[in-house]
Amino acid sequence: MATTPVPVKQTPPPRTVGSDPWQAFRTEMDRLFDRFAGGFGFPSVQRMFDVEPLWRDDTVPGMTLPAVDVSEDDKAFKITAELPGMSEKNIDVTVTGDLVVLKGEKQQEREEKGKNRYLSERSYGSFQRSFYLPEGVARDKVTAEFKDGVLTVTLPKTVEAQAQQKKIEVKAA
Repeated sequence: MATTPVPVKQTPPPRTVGSDPWQAFRTEMDRLFDRFAGGFGFPSVQRMFDVEPLWRDDTVPGMTLPAVDVSEDDKAFKITAELPGMSEKNIDVTVTGDLVVLKGEKQQEREEKGKNRYLSERSYGSFQRSFYLPEGVARDKVTAEFKDGVLTVTLPKTVEAQAQQKKIEVKAA
């Protein structure tokens, strides 16, 4: 039996972003899922819903991105974001081209003085989430409402988009 050396393809270790181990883990998992799904003709998992990944390099540590739900009914699409502890003054919603962008900044300061102690804490953080606008959205009628820490962005459908909807009956076999 002859022994022939077989070249082994060396792959570089996964690229880490900063010193955040969760970011490195997220990047590696995204790469793994994208590699798997790419073989079936599916779009990238990262690009399927959001323009940006869930965690960004420039996010301030300690400020996570808000939980966001996207829903649709006959008349509109809705984006609902949980933003506890924020006020409407610190939130920006913009429609630019084919994107709706949610931005916010949170600033907290706390100071306590006691007989033998003094506590001073400050935390700052910001986030930005971007979503592609679906076809048939009336861009000039987009509204945003903030109540009890929940931001609701309503993207009304155009009359033409509403007229194109057709209910399909499901029959038992």
